Amino acid sequence: MINKTDEKKIEKIGAFEISEKMVELAKENTKGNPYLNAGRGNPNWINRKARLAFSRLLEFGIEESERTISDGDLVGYTELDGISNRFISFLNPNNNETDAFLMTCLDYLKNDLSLTLDEVVKEFVDGVLGNLYPSPNRVLNNTEVILNHYLQSVLYNGVDLANDTTLFPTEGGSAAIVYTFQSLRENKLIRPGDKIAINTPIFTPYLQIPVLNDYELVEVDLSSKEENNWEIDADTIQKLNDPELKAFFLVNPSNPGSKALNDTSLAEIKKAVENNPDLMIITDDVYGTFVDDFQTVYSVCPFNTLLVYSYSKLFGATGWRLGVIALNKENVFDKLIANLSDEEHDQLNKRYNLVVMDTQEMSFINRMVADSRSIGLYHIAGLSTPSQIMEALFSLTHLVVKNEEDSYIEASKKLVNERYENLHAALNYQKDESEKNAKYYSMINIYHLAEERYGTDFKNYLMEHYEQIDFLVNLAQKNGIVLMDGVGFGADPGDLRVSEANLPTKDYQQIGLQILDLLNDYYQTFKKNQ
Repeated sequence: MINKTDEKKIEKIGAFEISEKMVELAKENTKGNPYLNAGRGNPNWINRKARLAFSRLLEFGIEESERTISDGDLVGYTELDGISNRFISFLNPNNNETDAFLMTCLDYLKNDLSLTLDEVVKEFVDGVLGNLYPSPNRVLNNTEVILNHYLQSVLYNGVDLANDTTLFPTEGGSAAIVYTFQSLRENKLIRPGDKIAINTPIFTPYLQIPVLNDYELVEVDLSSKEENNWEIDADTIQKLNDPELKAFFLVNPSNPGSKALNDTSLAEIKKAVENNPDLMIITDDVYGTFVDDFQTVYSVCPFNTLLVYSYSKLFGATGWRLGVIALNKENVFDKLIANLSDEEHDQLNKRYNLVVMDTQEMSFINRMVADSRSIGLYHIAGLSTPSQIMEALFSLTHLVVKNEEDSYIEASKKLVNERYENLHAALNYQKDESEKNAKYYSMINIYHLAEERYGTDFKNYLMEHYEQIDFLVNLAQKNGIVLMDGVGFGADPGDLRVSEANLPTKDYQQIGLQILDLLNDYYQTFKKNQ
């Protein structure tokens, strides 16, 4: 059991660390309820089509390797000449759904992307076999083309940037975040004491990393509020006009608010960039596919924006660690590096001249690749080749659909929507039915819920007599429900994040009922003390 003293200590650690402690309590809850963890955002569904295709490529790759060397379990290397024809002969599209998908992919790669099939198939086969270092180390050649067209299709809302964008696949979105902060610091683009703007509430690392001793940045809060349905208003965005602001970090759609930027907000950000042309924008768009007609800031301000994307949520691939950084070939990051002083250039030359002859020509995104492996291992940097091919296959499941509705994406949106509806119906809590709500998460404010059900006096009683996480703790140790503390994301006290991704749909009604059950326990205590 956790007491009041423990609660004060727990409030000081991160939201995800608090959640892990709640898991221990919930599994042994005093009411003997089923343990339900709606804290983490990993989905409980997967995309089967791409995984089965990966398996078929692996099977073909072994067969190909046996052509050159075959000595028991020791087999050889693949050969480029004619490999696509051999792959087509290997496939049986008339009787195998996965093979039919792979044939459709080959048609798309040849006819729509104008790629050379022998080169693509060899890249895919060698990639799934994982027998070669990533080459080029930043991203495999054909894979970059595929990923670029996928990002354009799902995030850019009709803006054509695929051929103008450079990619760096990473070990999930989390690695992309770490690499971005690290390279911004190493290249003198952010320095201790610099002001950065953060749209809160936000995924916790964006709040935690800047205050570390390595960075010591000054955070300027561009907050979104529940009463505004987690939308960031125009007046708040105008803070970006301040020329002292070096960078703007946001998650879009937001985590945990689950709200995408609307057209007005995007227009205001574009206007702010016109007034503050050296502003660096870092947007994390992992939840973009859960919103109809989503548009990323990158497509509105491509020169100023670095885009982070992860395949983990849509495709059920958190264990694969599949992320990507996208940056325009012409960008503010390279411009700011070029404008550094001679002394600073000399310092950076000493850092990067171990791996390139002309450091002045080394782009920011390639510096990120080098920084990700502490420079000295730049020659063997890059995301593992099996992981890169998995990203390509996930992308192709959407791309080959072309102009038709993507039934997989629509099914994922329908699933989280059903869970959102079940939770909010059980709580009788106000729903946000706007088209910009991804519904991947819900933010439930216990104080608001208390006031709606039992009045203002009870709400004030809760706020005055209990620590901010008391309800969260008791929900776990008494009722067996794990949620996440919104304060760790930069939200208000009393805000709890519910993930609509990782539990069976029927459980979301139960979560709502258990929240109300515990709230009633508090209310009965309140009545006794009156």
